[in-house]
Amino acid sequence: MGYGRSRAAGVVLVAAGLVVLALGIVGIASGRRAGGGFGFVEPREASHWESLEDDWVKCGLCPRRCVVPPGGRGYCEVRENRDGIYYTLTYGNPCAVHVDPIEKKPFYHFLPTTRSFSIATAGCNLECKFCQNWQISQARPEELSNEYLPPSAVVESAIANGCATIAYTYSEPTIFFEYMLDTAKLAHERGVRNVYHSNGFINPGPLRELTQYLDAANIDLKGFSEEYYADMSDASLAPVLRSLKILVEDGVHLELTTLLVPGGNDDPEMIAEMCEWIRENLGASVPLHFSRFHPQYRLRDLPPTPVERLETARRIALDAGLKHVYIGNVPGHDANSTYCPQCGRRLIYRIGYDVDPSGLDSGACPVCGTAIEGVWE
Repeated sequence: MGYGRSRAAGVVLVAAGLVVLALGIVGIASGRRAGGGFGFVEPREASHWESLEDDWVKCGLCPRRCVVPPGGRGYCEVRENRDGIYYTLTYGNPCAVHVDPIEKKPFYHFLPTTRSFSIATAGCNLECKFCQNWQISQARPEELSNEYLPPSAVVESAIANGCATIAYTYSEPTIFFEYMLDTAKLAHERGVRNVYHSNGFINPGPLRELTQYLDAANIDLKGFSEEYYADMSDASLAPVLRSLKILVEDGVHLELTTLLVPGGNDDPEMIAEMCEWIRENLGASVPLHFSRFHPQYRLRDLPPTPVERLETARRIALDAGLKHVYIGNVPGHDANSTYCPQCGRRLIYRIGYDVDPSGLDSGACPVCGTAIEGVWE
């Protein structure tokens, strides 16, 4: 049984400033409330839960399966038991709204150079010590400045801003599942694709419901041991691996990101084991991003990941047979670009978000003709 958790002090002011900045740079087609406000505006009954005795409820959205008393909330702090009915407090209630390059998610093999209308709400079902967005992921909705933006307004705003996709990102999309799913359905009706940057900590039923409308997913594979997941994220690895298999089975374009934490998940043997599992279970063409750690949240005393360690991890992954391995958070590094795994020709040139995909010819290498797995048009 688990519900609720403590929150770090200082969340509200930092997060509110972050959100105002994000909201200020995009055009929003909102039907009810101009600007932002604190709290939740439209609580509605959640999906994937069951009633228990004495008005307790059991959540079935993620592997925690929180058992929640009347008046209580789940671990994510955004789903609440009100007199025996489980409610989501995040529906139509984003705390961050931004237009991003698709490469920021990061997606390197999905519609390069296009823009993505990106949204997030408060809350998360993990508590990663290295979280870069802890100001919103480790907060309750009532602690943040939020925008009223129902699914129809998200889709209209995406179209108005010239975005090819809507990204559910920044915090953890699983905890605003109902909002994401309804938005994704409307987006597909209007010809807008849906992308999902997630920790993958979700139960199979909800995930398979989502994959019907999901075009691409980037999953944070945080490490490759149960001990690391328990220590760093208060979670477990096995459900994430299960989610990765489901995404591949259901035909969703998949990319992986591993934040390499010094002294944490950078052991060469662990990296080799992870890469072998990826090749055998997901395929050699799944792009893998090794991202550089910078001191954040509860790991402020650690140094940034040495670039040499990222390069070692990339060599291990390539030696394991993975075809597309990238180094992230190191601007200007050669491993930000995409190369043909057969002849080595550079096909997509990247420096930060300056991207030139002209070296790719209809999804293939123009020199040797090798097809490069991805969604290019």
